[in-house]
Amino acid sequence: MKHFLAGLFALGLAAPVAATEVGMGDDGLHKSDWMRDTFKDLREDLAEANSEGKRLVLLFEQRGCIYCTQMHEEVFPRPEIDSYIRDNYFVVQLNLHGDTEVTDFDGTVLSEKQIARRWNILFTPTILFLPEEVPEGVTAPQAAVAVMPGAFGPGTTLDMFTWVNEKRYLLEDGEDFQRYHARRIQERNNGKTD
Repeated sequence: MKHFLAGLFALGLAAPVAATEVGMGDDGLHKSDWMRDTFKDLREDLAEANSEGKRLVLLFEQRGCIYCTQMHEEVFPRPEIDSYIRDNYFVVQLNLHGDTEVTDFDGTVLSEKQIARRWNILFTPTILFLPEEVPEGVTAPQAAVAVMPGAFGPGTTLDMFTWVNEKRYLLEDGEDFQRYHARRIQERNNGKTD
């Protein structure tokens, strides 16, 4: 009976952890419940993000990417990051080697792998942050207000999502992302890196 109760107790403790685990899709990519399954027409995705009061983000990943795994297991699930993304961003996942058609802002229709080549996406994960308005004839990387190429720690990731969401890239106070991030590190950890 003690073992049975201990087992139930252990399951009770494990349940919240299991609820935050990341699933794996048929395409071999990690799936978070804040990712959107869209037709990958970027003008439509931008309009939907705007209608929800969120920022559009394009997240390139690939099967077997250890850095994508690191982000999905160690960074994105952190409560402060998960809730910030969930509350402020409309995330569309793209597969670096995928065949699903993507319609770029300029109207060009290519497979995910072709659009990755067109946009010079070399690393996964790569995150493109889009503005609320994209001019006609412009591609996603031309319109992006920031690009996050690779895996980063929790502090850097949260700072980038915050910097973009607060539109700090528009401020003329001289505090680009690196200066903003350095200030945030100092405020959070008295100068310790994340």
